[in-house]
Amino acid sequence: MNISLEKVDKVNALLTVNIEKADYEGKVTAALKDFSKKATLPGFRPGKVPASLIQKRFGKEIMAEEVNKLIGEGINKYIRENKVNMLAEPLPNEEKTPAVDFETQESFTFAFDIALAPEFDAKLTKKDKLTYYDIKVDNALVDQQVQSFCQRGGQHVKVESYAARDMVKGTLSQLDADGNVLEGGIQVENAVMLPEYMKDNEEKTKFEGSKVGDIIAINPAKAYNDSTTELASLLRISKEEAADMKADFNLQISEITRFEPAKLSQELYDQMLGKDVVKSEEEFRKFIADDIKKNFNTEAEYQFIRDLRNHITNRIGDVEFPEALLKRFMKLRNADKGEEYVEDNFKNTLPELLWHLVKEQLCDQLEIKVQHEDVLETAKAYTRIQFAQYGMINLPEESIASYAAEMLKNEQQAQGLVERTIENMVAAKAKDVVTLEVKEVTMDEFHKLTEEGKK
Repeated sequence: MNISLEKVDKVNALLTVNIEKADYEGKVTAALKDFSKKATLPGFRPGKVPASLIQKRFGKEIMAEEVNKLIGEGINKYIRENKVNMLAEPLPNEEKTPAVDFETQESFTFAFDIALAPEFDAKLTKKDKLTYYDIKVDNALVDQQVQSFCQRGGQHVKVESYAARDMVKGTLSQLDADGNVLEGGIQVENAVMLPEYMKDNEEKTKFEGSKVGDIIAINPAKAYNDSTTELASLLRISKEEAADMKADFNLQISEITRFEPAKLSQELYDQMLGKDVVKSEEEFRKFIADDIKKNFNTEAEYQFIRDLRNHITNRIGDVEFPEALLKRFMKLRNADKGEEYVEDNFKNTLPELLWHLVKEQLCDQLEIKVQHEDVLETAKAYTRIQFAQYGMINLPEESIASYAAEMLKNEQQAQGLVERTIENMVAAKAKDVVTLEVKEVTMDEFHKLTEEGKK
């Protein structure tokens, strides 16, 4: 078998495979012999079909299969041994491939179009200058998180007198024009109101200083700015009835409920972080500060990767891709989505493809090899972030590991985590190679800088 590669231009090549009878004859003979042991044909016992009949019935089919296997193995070996940096897979070139007839031919020629990766230099040196943002954790951020924990650990308690943001429950009774309870009018027991959210300040202030047992005259329509939705819900009537409801009501207060945030205590620390994780306010605040810093470091790392990517791709400049071949490959991979899908999405794939090629170069330069354990750690870190969004910041390690392992069973998620792992490892090692300026910033400054960078 003879394989040759001819460059058409910088990013396109033609791979030609010439196969002679001697290349496949032995493999076909062995395949026919193996097939005959299993073949079952009417009138013959299994494994006793004459070789001549097997050859006549299945010879050309087996020959074609073995030739195709030989082509695939030969191309893979050639690409590997000659270090051909190609994109996608070889695509058959029908124009350059002579007609194939396995009935009459003994030698064959097959031609394939090869999409070559563009040549560029992404290697890092001290000449590459990048900024790494060290985001400060100040007391205000810690105070804010402490308050959030206290809110989450708080509870509703019954009180005797009203204060802003309290919830009021009582009986509403419709009044007539003279301010008396209207006979046959609307009466709602256990009506619930949050005066703080009333639209009208005059109605809202009527609750100031009120106590359980007090009777207050209010106008619901005025209080809620004639909102039929809120009036219908409060008075338990239809929206159509609510649209015409302008009457005053007496509210006899039966209950006032207030939400009280939890106080800093061992009970709160255990409830929020787990038993005995911290044992004092100082340790509680330090735990929070450390957790915020971890999140900030994750943001800073992500931004550094973005900046590294932009820096290298800008330094490389315009890159030529074998677009026609890549479009052919994309159409084959997305045959169910049609040509319009390829045309709409192709251009967006090129920056990602370039970044993928850049990372390959950097992995070679920085001697990075990604192991399964590395990807699992990335999955675990992502899992912690997901749970932290719901306030679950101290889950057992076994639970984290189990959830991460499940994520890796999803092929699409696993591939994304592999790419993120590569980026994390590249970023970590790149800092030791480039000229790095560490810049301390506040959270607000960091977000302002990163938003400006997106424009």
